[in-house]
Amino acid sequence: MKTIKPILLSGIFVALIFGVNSCGSKNNTDSASTSETEKKDQLVKVAIIESKKIDKTANFSTVLEANEQVFLVPSMPGKINKINVEVGARVSKGQTLVEMDQTNLYNARVQLTTLKTEFNRMKILLESGSVSQQAYDQVKAQYDVAKANVDNLERNTYIRAPFSGIISGKYFEEGEMYSGTPSVQGKAAIVSLVQISNLKAMINVPETYYPILKQGNAVQFKSELYPNKDIVGKIVRIYPTIDASSHTFQIEVSIPNAKEELKPGMYCSANLKLGQVEAVLVSSQVVLKTQGSNERYVFINDNGKAKQVFVQLGERVNDMVEIISTDIKIGDQLVVEGQGRLVSGDKLKIAK
Repeated sequence: MKTIKPILLSGIFVALIFGVNSCGSKNNTDSASTSETEKKDQLVKVAIIESKKIDKTANFSTVLEANEQVFLVPSMPGKINKINVEVGARVSKGQTLVEMDQTNLYNARVQLTTLKTEFNRMKILLESGSVSQQAYDQVKAQYDVAKANVDNLERNTYIRAPFSGIISGKYFEEGEMYSGTPSVQGKAAIVSLVQISNLKAMINVPETYYPILKQGNAVQFKSELYPNKDIVGKIVRIYPTIDASSHTFQIEVSIPNAKEELKPGMYCSANLKLGQVEAVLVSSQVVLKTQGSNERYVFINDNGKAKQVFVQLGERVNDMVEIISTDIKIGDQLVVEGQGRLVSGDKLKIAK
């Protein structure tokens, strides 16, 4: 009996272990089988993908510029006699802004008066046959050169506004010598003038839009300083070349600014209308985002299985968003409910 008892106990112990393992194995198998079944039969709702016409737009950031801006200087060094304007002054086209030293102009005018008298005398003598054509031509040439010199000195002694605008900078004071080199402010100018009743924006646009944009197309702008103001410009120039490094081309947009609320240097966002195009619009809730990245994707029904398709987002129309992908075709079945628990390859059960 002493010998049999340990053997029986050992047998019972082994049987118990075998039974527990068998039950555990069976439970694990059932659990795996259940999990596998659930994966194969994911209940979802689908919708047929259709295309709709939408107004295609593109958004860009830009900085407004003065429509015209000039830095006014004489063509030669000299003493500044008088500056008739201050920064912020409004001036009219042709108004005298700066008066330089007049000594050279005075001397040139005296010389011109003398040559004019000589020229008129030579003209009379030529008509009477008293002088040769060659002598007359020499005096005439001297007179023409002197007149051109006086005209040039007048333009550079009395510096006038080439257009109506606002004085945006003053870089010298009366009595100082203008040497032609940049001032302390870094500008080789006495005053600067801007025209801001019209502004412009230079926008770099991806080359894919080159065939679409046309001169005269409207461009809408938004400024954080005037969030409720409608700012509309139009394309006045499309540059004919594309930058090889950035694959962009430049457009110039003219912006009316009669009230002069907008200022050069102001940051704005520009919205370009590209016309109507066919697009795939879906509810924004259908589109999923990859965790830890900015990748967006949807699921489509691919012969009864879930297929993950990565997409780009386009236009937003109310609660709808445009999705762009070469892997999506019109007529495909898009998963619109239940997509949050899917992985690619799951078998789908389509809810009626």
